[in-house]
Amino acid sequence: MRSSSRWAPLCAIAACSLLSGPASLARQIWTPTQVNDWYAQRPWMVGANYIPASAINQLEMWQAETFDPARIDRELGWAEAIGMNTMRVFLHDLLWQQDAAGFRNRIDQFLAVSAKHHIRVLFVLLDSCWEAEPKLGPQNPPIPGVHNSRWVQSPGVAALKDRAQEARLETYVKGVVGAFAKDARIVGWDVWNEPSNSKEYLERVHELLPKVFAWARSANPTQPLTSGVFQEGTWDSGRPTPVEEVQLAESDVISFHDYHWPEVFERRAMRLSALGRPLWCTEYLARGAGSTFDESLPIGKRLRVAMINWGLVDGKTQTRLPWDSWTIPYINGREPVVWHHELFHADGTPYRQAEVDLIRALASAPDGVVTVPAKAPSK
Repeated sequence: MRSSSRWAPLCAIAACSLLSGPASLARQIWTPTQVNDWYAQRPWMVGANYIPASAINQLEMWQAETFDPARIDRELGWAEAIGMNTMRVFLHDLLWQQDAAGFRNRIDQFLAVSAKHHIRVLFVLLDSCWEAEPKLGPQNPPIPGVHNSRWVQSPGVAALKDRAQEARLETYVKGVVGAFAKDARIVGWDVWNEPSNSKEYLERVHELLPKVFAWARSANPTQPLTSGVFQEGTWDSGRPTPVEEVQLAESDVISFHDYHWPEVFERRAMRLSALGRPLWCTEYLARGAGSTFDESLPIGKRLRVAMINWGLVDGKTQTRLPWDSWTIPYINGREPVVWHHELFHADGTPYRQAEVDLIRALASAPDGVVTVPAKAPSK
């Protein structure tokens, strides 16, 4: 797509030279030609952000005492059955610090299960969302009626404040990417989820983010790197923040989050496509806010934007509940009018059959072909 003056700021960021920064010591960012050639060899990516229904957060998913490959196998089987081929999955730095060999082994087990179901994985290394003081060991139970009540940041605020811990974070990033740098079961590395959410420590995050990209690239991964720009960021108006500038300039593949109406989603996808790189929407689906499979997914298919919704199976994260549960919990039998996120009940029954039918139809259609199944007559 030809750039216009309205998109020029984003295009300038994409074209900037990074040779004088930390990335000069690592493998170079893939050129647009390289990454588009890579992307052209892949099927359209469709999937979900995944955590098993039995886990309250990343730590409970991965710690040895609560890691549950049998449940993961069952739930990824449901995803495979509706045509999903990609899962975005969060890791955590404390797990590497606790037991690097054991964590690496559990990651390998997870990848074996995902490969069994023909699903490739986009791993998230760091995350600036939710609880700022993560702790290893048994995790607290869900807060009744509250959306995503126990998710944890990585690194926590203590590691952000303590510069002496930077070496530990470097060891983690280099270690986990290095261990799987040539693994075809991995489709990419999302180096930092929503870094702009670190409001109080944003300067420190801005300092660390290019280093994290460089640490990951130093392992010379065969998979692309990315960090998704947040839906509320100023990049959408052509004035990216310093953190967003790093995200857009350092990413091999451009990724973004959007929980808005389909016309907003399409406008943002078109703006970012001006950067000339493959585009992944790594978070969407907020039914009550206007972000739905029915409307956004066909746009993603038509534009060949990878589509990764939030949530596969309703479970301990309680993300079927909307964001307003943070102020008014859904308790005493109160349920939302529509589920916010998630596709399946805990027993594998679809929340809404028409949605899984749409996913299956679009996943099986050729590139660029938007096949929408006929709707069953209402009773």
